Amino acid sequence: MVDTGSLTKLYYTIGEVAEMFKVNTSLIRFWEKEFSIINPKKNKKGNRLFTVKDIENFNRIFELVKVNGYTLDGAKKALRSKKFTDSEELIADNNDVLERLLAIREKLLELRSK
Repeated sequence: MVDTGSLTKLYYTIGEVAEMFKVNTSLIRFWEKEFSIINPKKNKKGNRLFTVKDIENFNRIFELVKVNGYTLDGAKKALRSKKFTDSEELIADNNDVLERLLAIREKLLELRSK
């Protein structure tokens, strides 16, 4: 497991990511194809550039497959479950709740002024 809090760069190469997890670069490429949550950017040369978010997703996959012994299908199902919810989904849910609360606030302020 990699401590993503200590990562300071914007992008990491496939070699750097492989070194962090002590795996071959081929495994990184394979997991990229198998798991849709990993979306590295590619430069003009076609080199993969991984963000901290990608590395966090690798952490999840690595934990499920290498540490907990899940199969790839099992890991995909676990990632879809509530336990491993994607943080972007949580942010979207929070934004929805915030919008609803702001709408309620507006209605309450209207009622108060009447």
